[in-house]
Amino acid sequence: MLRRLLTILLPVAFVLVGAVFAPLAAVIAQQETQQVYVDRLGDAGRFASLARTALEVDRGNALAQEMARYEQLYGIPAVVVAPDGEVVSGSGDLDRMRSLVDDVDMEAGIIAALAGERPEPPTTVWPWNSDPMVVAEPIGRDSEVAGAVVLVSSTQRLGADILAAWGWMALISLVPLALLVTASLPLSRWVLQPIRRLDDATTSVTAGDLDVHVDAESGPPELRRLTDSFNTMVDVVRRALERQRAFVSEASHQLRNPLASLRLSVENLGPYLKGEDAREAHEVAIDEATVMHRMLNSLLAATRLESVTGTEAVDVTALVETRVARWRALGQSRGIEVTTDLPDQVWAHAPAGGLGSILDELFSNAMRLSGGTRIEIRAEDGAEVRIGVLDNGAGLPEDEREAALDRFWRSPRHQNTEGTGLGLAIAADLVREAGGRLTLGDGLADEEHRGFGVIITLPPAEAPEEPVEDVAPRL
Repeated sequence: MLRRLLTILLPVAFVLVGAVFAPLAAVIAQQETQQVYVDRLGDAGRFASLARTALEVDRGNALAQEMARYEQLYGIPAVVVAPDGEVVSGSGDLDRMRSLVDDVDMEAGIIAALAGERPEPPTTVWPWNSDPMVVAEPIGRDSEVAGAVVLVSSTQRLGADILAAWGWMALISLVPLALLVTASLPLSRWVLQPIRRLDDATTSVTAGDLDVHVDAESGPPELRRLTDSFNTMVDVVRRALERQRAFVSEASHQLRNPLASLRLSVENLGPYLKGEDAREAHEVAIDEATVMHRMLNSLLAATRLESVTGTEAVDVTALVETRVARWRALGQSRGIEVTTDLPDQVWAHAPAGGLGSILDELFSNAMRLSGGTRIEIRAEDGAEVRIGVLDNGAGLPEDEREAALDRFWRSPRHQNTEGTGLGLAIAADLVREAGGRLTLGDGLADEEHRGFGVIITLPPAEAPEEPVEDVAPRL
């Protein structure tokens, strides 16, 4: 996040410095051009004055010698043009001077100078522009114009001077740029620190930690207000969940004693009942009281299990091996064979302390509801960890599998079978909160039955230094 913000702030800093540098660079180029033009204009004015005197007293050789020394000293050719446009004198031989005049585009300037006017100043010279600077100065004024002096000055030196000035300005501009870059890092951290804390807190809330609190004392005012709102939201959610769980737990506890008394009273009515219908109604009442008592126990267990938050790294193989002996004993009592297909080790991110209870619930469902003779517990390692509890029973129709994950749902074929319809739904919720998924499918199919299987898919994990024991309550 910090890198992304810096990739936005740093280009903005460069753009700001460039926005200041560009007009200053143009001003520097314009000033340098103006300075050179003024110097050349002064030289041209001096030669115009000498040329006027030379033409009046017929001393053209002295003028030519002066121009030649000027070109030798400064490398700037000087040409004298007559009113008819012909070259009459210059700093070199006349053929070279005529060629020089023909090569440069100075027709408009010479015409203006021969008319007694000074041409317009040249445009700004840029370092990449190689055209020479042409300065024309009239000899005389108004109707007494006897010609024009033309100086053809190379702009290479001027371009080099402009580049040097730009270089110094660029070096100087590095100071504010460095300050902006240096300030952007702490500024970005100051802005992003509350966002990073909110991100960490959101991750904790997602993992089930509702006691998280974010410091709202630093950062921009808008983010501090957002942090306060986040803390308030988490507090509201935590209190709502606590009230919900407390209500379920307290209601279940408060109902257990009256329900036990009611069941005892109903059972005590047995000796006083006469007739087959009365005894049948008495048995139904006892059964309903038993179902209600079982439902209250399931609600209490579900409340305790749903209070489990977060994930942990679990060795699935070791966890299954701690339970398989009891599963086999339970299966043997009902004539069900229990087998396993496990690798040596397979680590997964599972609900903290809850995977054992989930497997207990899936095994209990398979024993009570499958009607089969074999249950197998499998585990597969790979990009995802897959844990399966499969049986060879009658299975569950595909149109009922989605509804089977709803709370209190019971298959029409199992309405008279012990159970509450809560275990599978709560197991699916816990697996989903741990970043996995619980799916229903076919099991150990044979010629007569398609079987039924519950597959838990969890993210893989690395083995921790100290494994955490499974201490979650059973469903």
